Amino acid sequence: MANAGTNPVDRHRILKYTDRVLRLGLAFIFIYASMDKLLHPAEFALIIRDYRVLPEALVNITAIILPWLELILGILLIAGLFLDGALLLVNGLLLTFWVTLIFNAWRGLDISCGCFSTSPSSTTYHASWYIMRDGLFVLMGLGAALCLRMRRRRRSPAS
Repeated sequence: MANAGTNPVDRHRILKYTDRVLRLGLAFIFIYASMDKLLHPAEFALIIRDYRVLPEALVNITAIILPWLELILGILLIAGLFLDGALLLVNGLLLTFWVTLIFNAWRGLDISCGCFSTSPSSTTYHASWYIMRDGLFVLMGLGAALCLRMRRRRRSPAS
């Protein structure tokens, strides 16, 4: 008698649900992150400026485009459309955000994250909290990409 964990049907089901949970989790994160930024682009631009990683000429356009990109990527993840491209962009953004947080912590800058709120009165945490949280988001994104790849490999005919 085989263990439940080794049954191919069970593994496929686990992979399918893991994929959905990760994608929907990332979709929620990206959509939620976009909301306040879409409503307050000027405040978001100030937060971007505080990171001191972009040239001044790119700050405002980034504050306008990034929230829309986050929203669209979240919707694509929910709809299951263009998943290769959506997950590539999601993982690229997550890695960029994570590395930027690490870089600014290394430089000694303790700034408002701006991830989910542009309000100066929003609760702020030590940079290490944001680094750990975003590291978890990176793992979620990479896990979603891996699940997608594994599910496609299972569906493709054996060579």
